Formats: sequence, C-alpha cells, structure tokens
Amino acid sequence: MKKNNIITLCMAVLFTGCATEFNRVYKVADNAYKYEYAKECYAKGKFQQSAALLQELVTVQKGRGNAQESLYMLGMAQYCNRDYDAASATFRKYYSSYPKGDFAEQASFYIGQSLYENVPEPRLDQSPTIAAINAYQNFIDNYPDSPRREDAQQHLFVLQDNLVQKEYLSAKLYYNLGGYFGNINSNTESNYESCIITAQNALKAYPYTDLREKFSVLIMKSKYQLAENSSEEKRIDRYREAEDECYGFLNEFPDSKECETAQKYIAKCKRITGD
Repeated sequence: MKKNNIITLCMAVLFTGCATEFNRVYKVADNAYKYEYAKECYAKGKFQQSAALLQELVTVQKGRGNAQESLYMLGMAQYCNRDYDAASATFRKYYSSYPKGDFAEQASFYIGQSLYENVPEPRLDQSPTIAAINAYQNFIDNYPDSPRREDAQQHLFVLQDNLVQKEYLSAKLYYNLGGYFGNINSNTESNYESCIITAQNALKAYPYTDLREKFSVLIMKSKYQLAENSSEEKRIDRYREAEDECYGFLNEFPDSKECETAQKYIAKCKRITGD
C-alpha cells in the first residue's frame, strides 16, 4: 500500500512539474522558443500541449519560413489528439493556402482521414460520410501515384458500405411501416412503393454490394404486399408484377433462404391472376 502511495505521489509531482513547465513556456514572448517547444511536445507525443501552442503560433508564423510546417503540424497534433473536426478544418486550411506546398499531399490525405475517423454509424445522417468520400476521391484524383492511394481506396469502400447500409435500413423501415396498416389505403401503398424505390435506387448506385440479395428480398416482398393491399382495379397487374419479381429473384438467387417464400408468392399470384 505504501509503495502504491509513493508511486502515485511521484506521478502527481511529475505531472505538476510538466504542467508548470508548459504554462511557463506558454506565457513567454519568444515565439521561436515556443515553436521549438511545440515541436518537442509533438515529438514526445504530447499532442494536446503541442496543439495549444501551435494554435497561437500559426498566425504569427504566417508569411515566414515555418508557416507551412507549423500549420501542418497543428493539423497532425489535432489528429493525433483525436480532435478530428479541428484536424480536418486545419488540413483544409493548409491545402487551400498551400496547394503546391511541401505537405500538400499529406494534408489532402488527412482531410479525408480526419473525416473518416469521425463518420457516424449507418442509421444516422451520412453527410460526414459523403464529405469523407469526396475528400478521399479528390486525393486520389490529385495524387494517383501516392503511396497512400491504396489506404484511401480501402477507406472509400468502407464509407460506401456505410451509405449502402443506410439505404438498406431506410428501405427496411419503409417495408416495416407498410405492415402497420391493415386496410387498403394510401399509407400502405406509399410505404411499400417507397421501399421498392429506395431499394432499386440503391442497387442501381451500388450494383456490386454485398447487400444485393437483401435489397432484392425487400423489393420482392414489397411488390407482393403492394398487390395484396391494392385496390381492385390495380390488383391483377400488381400480382403479375409481383410474380415476375419472384421469378427474377429465383433466377438470381437460386440458393437463397427466401426461395420458398418466392415459390409461395408465385403460387398465390397465379391463383389470383388465373395465368
């Protein structure tokens, strides 16, 4: 117990000493000294302290020899400190200020990388995901021979999967909402139609997605439910459309667990249409 108390006391003294030194450096008027200390903090992994100093220094350094380095280092310190919003903004500022600068390629990559680290889960708004995709695509277009190209490309695939997953969750929600209405009404039809449109658009945009079968299942089931809930004048045509969709599903996914469902739908459609 005494040993643990001694270790804790030593760590507290060390932390206090470091904080005192940082506060002293932060208050000095010698910007060159502060800059060297900021670089030292960065090298030692003290990214928060480095960023705090550089945030003040980048304005002072503007137009000087260290301007590019200080701004880029600020972005990296923020990134390493997991302040991704600030990092992406700083890297954007660097790239817009120095499009041909010494760190332009790295800054362009880390705009996307910072956004990538902050993307939300698929069920949430995907605006940050789209921003990250655009940033990575700009990087690839501008630096096609960069050694970071492969990393950017792999992250693009992950981000696109997020968008596909978002579309799938939206289509599935429409399908589930359609089932809440028992009678023939516009709400039922609009939900199933929205499911079909959402799923079809996703398949057009992402034809090679791993979720292709799941989208197809939703389309097939929605078309069948749309027929089931149709008014009399639309009923026959919609059952025929549902039947065609089922045959298309069986052709594309002959080993699917939903093949039995498709066969049942076909049998029901044939009984209704008399075909």
